[in-house]
Amino acid sequence: MTIAEIATATIQFAGEDLFVATTPSGHAQAIDTNSARSSAASPMELLLLALGSCTAVDVISILQKKRERVTDYRVEVSGERGAEHPRAYTRLEIRHIVRGHNVSEKAVARAIELSETKYCSVAATLRPTAEIVSSFVIEEDEQL
Repeated sequence: MTIAEIATATIQFAGEDLFVATTPSGHAQAIDTNSARSSAASPMELLLLALGSCTAVDVISILQKKRERVTDYRVEVSGERGAEHPRAYTRLEIRHIVRGHNVSEKAVARAIELSETKYCSVAATLRPTAEIVSSFVIEEDEQL
C-alpha cells in the first residue's frame, strides 16, 4: 500500500486535564479529559464529530450534484462503548435527517451508500473495529 499523504497533528498538554490540539492545517482545538468539568470536547466526542462530519460532507455534496432540493440537513451520531478499557466504540449509529422539497428516497440512500463504501475515510478507518449502522429520515419542507 502506498501512502499518498502524511498529516501531522500536535497535541500540547495545557495542565489540569486540558490539551490544545493543532490540526495539520493549523487550526486549534481545545480538548478536555476531565468529564466533570467538560469545558471542551473529549477525544471520544471528537471521534463522533469526525465520523458525522465526514459522511455529512459526502452526502450533502452528492445530493447537491443530483440537484435534490435539500433545505436543511443534519447528522446525529451515537456511539456504544465497551465496558472494559480501552472502552472503544463497538457500535456507531449514524442518522441522516434530510429536509427538502420532494427529495428522492433513492437518491438519499445512494448518497449514504457511496459515503459509506467509497468516500468517508473516517468510516473506513473505524469500520474494522466498530459496527457502523446508518439510517435516514426525509422530512418534507412545506415552505417554498
